[in-house]
Amino acid sequence: MAKTPSSSATDWQADIYLNGLAGQRPLVSTQPQQLEEQARRKMSEQAFAYVAGGAGAERTMAANRAAFDHWHIVPQMLRNVAQRDTSIDLLGITLPSPLLLAPIGVLELAHREADLAVARAASQAGIPYIFSNQASVPMERVAAAMDETPRFFQLYWSKSNDLVLSFVQRAEACGCRGIVVTLDTTMLGWRTRDLDLGYLPFLHGKGIAQYTSDPVFQKLLDETPDDATTVKRKVTLDAVLGLIEMARHYPGSTWTALRSGRALRAVRQFVGMYSNPAVTWSDLQFLRKNTRLPILLKGILHRADARRALSMGVDGIIVSNHGGRQVDGSVATLDVLPPIVEDVNGQVPVLLDSGIRTGADVFKALALGANAVCLGRPYVYGLAIGGQRGVYEVLRHLMADFELTMGLAGCKNVAEISRDSLLQAPLT
Repeated sequence: MAKTPSSSATDWQADIYLNGLAGQRPLVSTQPQQLEEQARRKMSEQAFAYVAGGAGAERTMAANRAAFDHWHIVPQMLRNVAQRDTSIDLLGITLPSPLLLAPIGVLELAHREADLAVARAASQAGIPYIFSNQASVPMERVAAAMDETPRFFQLYWSKSNDLVLSFVQRAEACGCRGIVVTLDTTMLGWRTRDLDLGYLPFLHGKGIAQYTSDPVFQKLLDETPDDATTVKRKVTLDAVLGLIEMARHYPGSTWTALRSGRALRAVRQFVGMYSNPAVTWSDLQFLRKNTRLPILLKGILHRADARRALSMGVDGIIVSNHGGRQVDGSVATLDVLPPIVEDVNGQVPVLLDSGIRTGADVFKALALGANAVCLGRPYVYGLAIGGQRGVYEVLRHLMADFELTMGLAGCKNVAEISRDSLLQAPLT
């Protein structure tokens, strides 16, 4: 069971106003657009582009947000909402709110403490954290920072099943409560902001800590000939600096990693195997045979895929388009949520991510049938602004916003939120 924050939404709101009397404003803005702008000013151009950007013309990112405007909340009055309960049960775990932290990689781009700061903030707020496959800190260290707060592990299906199995076994050993298999990133989308800058953080040795800390990956590295992944490039100052940066991010001595060439080989080994475009539904049987943990599939957008997932015996579905980072012009997650919920028919939990920014967004997702939602970019912006404290404030702002929205809409608990709480906006 996740711990519950000590103050209610009204207490948190009152603290903000009382602090204002003393001239103290929140560290992070409560306004989504201003929050993003605060983070942009803190981050490098390359880092902000990687976090904030999407695929192509970023129409999917825009669609995710626009979909929430297609629905209006219809508040009901005189319902006695003096006592409000935002808790939910998910996969046998009692959570203080219907909120999880989505997996986001390369958090060192935002703050030096990266995943550790997020883990501590999540633990402080009692919010589950889905560890990224592309983390900047190994999962064992991040788990240790969370005490008993629930955590999950995101899995990208590698070209090596031995590595897949090793990641899963490590997730089990460090207390993860489930495996979240991300389906939509068998290749990187056409991410125009990153392409214009010619920047991919993995090539600098960032975001591959799960790999360099893994015994199977290290064994594969030992078995790879020194020249097996050699690609000749023009020697420039930037290239030399890039090699030094790779070595700095490799475990152990920077000089040893640089001199031995192991850091460079690790990056090349990662690039050659991190995702597998040949993976199919049948591969899920391998995972089911090798773990007793719940398996959630992240990236489901088609109701036929949702039905197929149920037939494979998965334990949960996350309706996601990767925050608009993979397919430009893809459907918005909120638009496809209702038909997927209808087909799932309560057999497994259905979660939603991509586009969540406010308490009203959370309310609308739950009213349309989601059991919980996953928050992405906003917590990274909080991380960039203020490390652990910044992440915590983002979470508490969103939790308070949701609780107040729920109560003001006439619902005293999550169970009372239903499709009747919404009105679909007329088409124009």
